[in-house]
Parts: sequence; C-alpha cells; structure tokens
Amino acid sequence: MNVLKTSLQDVRIVETDVFGDHRGFFTETYTKNKFIAADIDNDFTQDNQSLSVEPGVLRGMHYQLAPYAQTKLLRAITGVIYDVLVDVRKGSPTYSQWEGYILSEYNHRQLLVPKGFAHGFVTLTPNVNVAYKVDGYYEPKADRGIAYDDPAIGIKWPMPLDHLVLSEKDQHHPLLKDAELNFTWEAK
Repeated sequence: MNVLKTSLQDVRIVETDVFGDHRGFFTETYTKNKFIAADIDNDFTQDNQSLSVEPGVLRGMHYQLAPYAQTKLLRAITGVIYDVLVDVRKGSPTYSQWEGYILSEYNHRQLLVPKGFAHGFVTLTPNVNVAYKVDGYYEPKADRGIAYDDPAIGIKWPMPLDHLVLSEKDQHHPLLKDAELNFTWEAK
C-alpha cells in the first residue's frame, strides 16, 4: 500500500496493491491494520454508494458540522470522477484552498477526506459508481455545503458549468464567506 500526501493539509491519496492477470484484478480496498500502519486510523461506521448515470453530474460541495463531521475514504468503483476538496478549517495553512483528483476504476486510487473539508465530485464518464466509508452517521441537522462555483475559491471544473447536472439542493449552497462553519484546524 502506498499513501501519498497532497498539497492540502491532512488529505491523502491511498493506492492499494492491485494484483491482475488475464481474469481481471484483486485488491484489498480496506485492511484496518495496513491503514493504521500508514497512520490512517479511523473507526469507519457506514459504507455509502452512489450511481450517477451521465457525465457531468456534480455532487457537492458537502460537509457536516462538528460534532457530526465525517472523515471519508472514497473511490470510484466504475467510471471516472474529478473529486474536489476545499479546506474549511479556520486557522489551517490551506484554509479556503482547493485541489482536484482523478479517481477511477482504472487507477484504483482512494481519497482520504478528513473532517473539515467540503467535498464534491463531477462524473467524467457515464454510469459512475462511487463508494465511500465514513466514520460518522449522516445527521440531517448538521448537513451543510458551499457553492461549487464560488468565485473566491475558483474551483476549475473540467467542463463548462452550464453542462453540469446538479440536485436542487446543490444549486443553492452559500458562498464560503457566508457558510456556517465550526471547524478549527489543529496541528498534528
């Protein structure tokens, strides 16, 4: 297993060992003792999966307020996504900065999304299945988001914004400057 640091404080890309032959491949997507040895020690409590049937489906930018915040371990089972994180932890050296990552059925990469990050992705292919583990349960009263097109953040999505397919909820998140946030960065 290989764990890569990113330019965002505390975000990691996880590459598990993939064993392939003429039949296909095998990989252990999560092995607790290997993750702990790589300094990723989360008590995941729930597995989620989403299907997006067409390219351009944008889901985001979501987070849950503390104390219901969630760490996520996310991967694309089928298809390709452009996954984006925004650091919303006050005091963080990377506060309000964003970074995007390609996750796909081909690269087998997983993304560790720490608490205090707004998260979203856009599908680049049809029939994308995304699976992710979370270390906390969904809490509707703590469900929040920020605008995917906030000009102060400047996320560069890989397709024109008028080609995106969004839920009603995701079309109306506030700008970061107006969002309800209660995260504070703590140096490790």
